[in-house]
Amino acid sequence: MSRWQELTGGTSGSEYAARFEALGRGGMDLHGEASFCAALVPAGASVLDAGCGTGRVMIRLSELGYDCVGVDLDESMLDVARAQAPQLPWFRADLAEFDPELLGIAADFDLVVAAGNVLPLLTPGTEATVIRRLAAALRPGGLLVAGFGLDAAHLPVPPTTTLPEYDAGCAAAGLALVDRFATWDAAPYDGGGYAVSVHRLDA
Repeated sequence: MSRWQELTGGTSGSEYAARFEALGRGGMDLHGEASFCAALVPAGASVLDAGCGTGRVMIRLSELGYDCVGVDLDESMLDVARAQAPQLPWFRADLAEFDPELLGIAADFDLVVAAGNVLPLLTPGTEATVIRRLAAALRPGGLLVAGFGLDAAHLPVPPTTTLPEYDAGCAAAGLALVDRFATWDAAPYDGGGYAVSVHRLDA
């Protein structure tokens, strides 16, 4: 069972969406992740939102002209995403078993994004497998972008994945580090408790 399932019971979709709606009404920029991704690849590029949740990032990217596919394990989150954007392709799948071809999807994405602490909330021990499967969904030269917490202040669960471990998993999957930031606003990474990492698949 994933840490996310243990934490939420797989029934928190509406509550999760409501929390972000409240943050948006309070003036928080809800599209930082989408803006970050849009600065990396041109409009029209294909994007896989891995651990898409309620679809906040993917829906915005679609509005900006990207060809998007969303995948998540939590049906309650996908219910919200489908209600908000029924025209977009949403798939239920465990990222540790994710195989685009089984879903009828071409494994040639320009960018894969894993936002919202996807990596630390996986089933323990599957992190390297998930990285490998996400890398396999990329075209040569494609980008994997992942933002996640590294300490208790930035995570709802005890921290498990370190940056060296993440980078090692990426290297084993043929991914090279391009850049790393402290926020989705592209602030320089300073060794803090949250990191946004950009890796490129070997061409």
